Amino acid sequence: MSDEQQETPRFNPRLWSNLIEQPIISALLGMMFLGYIMGTYLLSSAQIFVFGGIDDGEYWRLVTPIFLHFGIIHFVFNALWLALLGSKIERYAGHTQCLILILFIATFSNVGQYLWSGSARFGGMSGVIYGLLGYLWVHQWLAPNHHFFLPKELIGFMLMWLLICMSGALDYVLGIGVANAAHSVGLVTGMFLGLIFGFLASRLKNSN
Repeated sequence: MSDEQQETPRFNPRLWSNLIEQPIISALLGMMFLGYIMGTYLLSSAQIFVFGGIDDGEYWRLVTPIFLHFGIIHFVFNALWLALLGSKIERYAGHTQCLILILFIATFSNVGQYLWSGSARFGGMSGVIYGLLGYLWVHQWLAPNHHFFLPKELIGFMLMWLLICMSGALDYVLGIGVANAAHSVGLVTGMFLGLIFGFLASRLKNSN
C-alpha cells in the first residue's frame, strides 16, 4: 500500500477539542460567518438579523444585529477578538455565564446604538467584544485570576481604538460608519457585569 493510500483525512484534534469545550463561542463564530455572507452579499435577505421587530414579537432581533458584518475585514477583526476574549470566559467561567454575558451585552449595546442613531441599519460583534473586555478588566481587578488576565497594552490599545472611532476619523478617512454607541454601551455593560461577578467571586474566594 502506498503512502498516499495510507493517508486518511482526519479532524485536527485541537480544533475539535476547542469546538467541544467552547460550544457557545464556536456557535457565535458560525453565526457571524452567516451574518457576514448575508450582510455583505445578501443584505436584502438579512431582515431576520436587523434590529427591531419588537411589535411583532420578534424579540430575538434585539440580539441578532451582532451577527451582521459588512465586509471581510469587519468579520475577521471581530471574529479574532471574540475568539480571544470569549474563549477565556467560556473556558473558565462556564458556558452558562458566557451566554448570559453575551446576551445582556448584545441587548444593551444594540438598544443603545438604536436610541443614539435612530437607525436600525447597524451590525457587528464589536459592542459585545468591548463588553467582554470590560468584564474581564473589572473582574480581574476585583478577583485576580490568571485565566482572566489581559495585558495592559491590549486594554490600552482597545480603549485608544474606541476613542479613535468616536473621534469620527474613520468615518472621514475611510468613509465607513462606526457604531460608537454600541461600543461604549457594551463596554459599560460589561464593566458593570464584571463588577457583579467579580464581587461574587471575591467573596467566595475570601470565604474559602
